[in-house]
Amino acid sequence: MNSFTLTAIGNLAKNPELVKKGETVYARFCLVGNDYAGKDEEGAAREVVTSLWFTAFGALGEAIARNALTGDQLLVEARVRANNWTNAEGEKQYDHSFVIENCGNTLILRCSSSENGGTAQFASRLIGEREVMRRQTARGRDRDSPFGGRGARRSMNVSEQHVTESAVLASEIEQLPDLAGYLKTASCRFWLRIVLAR
Repeated sequence: MNSFTLTAIGNLAKNPELVKKGETVYARFCLVGNDYAGKDEEGAAREVVTSLWFTAFGALGEAIARNALTGDQLLVEARVRANNWTNAEGEKQYDHSFVIENCGNTLILRCSSSENGGTAQFASRLIGEREVMRRQTARGRDRDSPFGGRGARRSMNVSEQHVTESAVLASEIEQLPDLAGYLKTASCRFWLRIVLAR
């Protein structure tokens, strides 16, 4: 049994670093989380940014290093391990590490909303955003003029716009059918749309 364990959810600050020392293989990575920190003088919500370094050994570390990229959201379970040493001056130094026990899978099924967003809004933010390109085509034609010739001018205007939007809207999560949802496994970078068998 571990005296101290924690569950953390955050986004990778940068790609995990895979380290090999002799027979030992491990991945080191930093998770960043934004948490509500009250309101400022004008009543607007404030956030505090917290970052923690984690270590994952063996196959789990290799899987994280191979599949996770900067910005990916991870849900991890870790134990706190003491790192105590004596420095060159003979003084005892105390530190700790967060060693990953489990890098979890996340399953989202239909959930409800509330006045301020609620569970469906949280689930939508958890799945994240996507970048899409929208193309719009407009066609036009001048009318025949009584003074001009028969040939009316035709024109076409194509515009492209890159937009970042929620990958899945909260309203879509609220309307999921029974046993349908979204799954993200520890070994996959993408959310999968799934339907569970009865």
